[in-house]
Amino acid sequence: MSATEVDFYELLGVTRNADGATVKSAYRKMAMKYHPDRNPGDAEAEARFKACSAAYEVLKDPQKRAAYDRYGHDAFQQGMGGGGGQGGAEFSDIGDIFETIFGSAFGGGNGGGHARARRGADLRYDMQISMEDAFHGKSSEITVEVARTCDTCEGSGAEPGTGKRRCDLCHGHGKVRAQQGLFVVERPCPNCSGRGEVLEQACSNCRGEGRVDREQVLEVEIPPGVDNGTRIRLSGKGEAGPMGAPPGDLYIFVHIKEHRVFQREGTALFTRVPISFTAAALGDTIEIPGLDGESHAIEIPAGIQSGKQLRKRGAGMPVLQGRGRGDLVVELMVETPTKLSARQKEILREFRETETGDECPESRGFFNKLKDVLGS
Repeated sequence: MSATEVDFYELLGVTRNADGATVKSAYRKMAMKYHPDRNPGDAEAEARFKACSAAYEVLKDPQKRAAYDRYGHDAFQQGMGGGGGQGGAEFSDIGDIFETIFGSAFGGGNGGGHARARRGADLRYDMQISMEDAFHGKSSEITVEVARTCDTCEGSGAEPGTGKRRCDLCHGHGKVRAQQGLFVVERPCPNCSGRGEVLEQACSNCRGEGRVDREQVLEVEIPPGVDNGTRIRLSGKGEAGPMGAPPGDLYIFVHIKEHRVFQREGTALFTRVPISFTAAALGDTIEIPGLDGESHAIEIPAGIQSGKQLRKRGAGMPVLQGRGRGDLVVELMVETPTKLSARQKEILREFRETETGDECPESRGFFNKLKDVLGS
């Protein structure tokens, strides 16, 4: 895609009467969207980026814009209206765009500024714990291998007794300029990676990186009430930054093992409890051992049905970094006896002979409804 094929205003998505601030804002959005560093290997995006930059080079300059409005693209053929002088986009504008894209990697001002130190990478550690540990919390040691500051050079990257000197390629500015058509682009110096300085002699231990890989043992405090996916941040325990830059953070992701008795939903604990049909018919009290080590009494009302849930307030999981606890929810499953003595069978037969149908209203209602439907 060429800048000469599409109207400059259309390229930036602005109207022909747009003011300078609107044009600048539109250009920034387009530059961020199509910048080659954000679209590696995408030739179309790179061409679009160059075209938008060429359009902005013209529309930001009142004289060039006036010439373009009058003559179109012909105004810049064979020197008309021309890009004499410095030629190229404002370095402050390009710097602003790079700052937005690369997180202030390019320092501004007064003859060039060096790239800021790149912070070390954040790291992830996955930790499995039991539901009991999630309930009570725990203190645990973990061992991770991570890039840490080199002890030999103390993170500078330079061999002890040596230092740094100004980069010969960028002359200490940390960036170099390249002409691309109608505009000039600033990029980090490839020789010094934007720092403006190079090592006189690289550290023999870390080879100039300022960091080395080594194991570190860390104490991790798991607070009561953590759930699956809870993220614990250990500030400054991630990868050390290169050349003495600040370290990143270490994030502990908590995964809770499946429990044999309880299932969890938020702060609520769920469990299924089988009860005898006599307990369901006559009522009873059962004791449920909780994760807190205490026994929780659950009152079963007479006549309860299978699948009914009963709730014990405040017997569930602790609230993470808060007060109180969730609930314990017990789902009752009425168990039909499979092994009966002769006397028990006799008692049940006597009971059946005395049944009127009112003992199980749902069963009686169903069969009455079935008769009505079938007309029998």
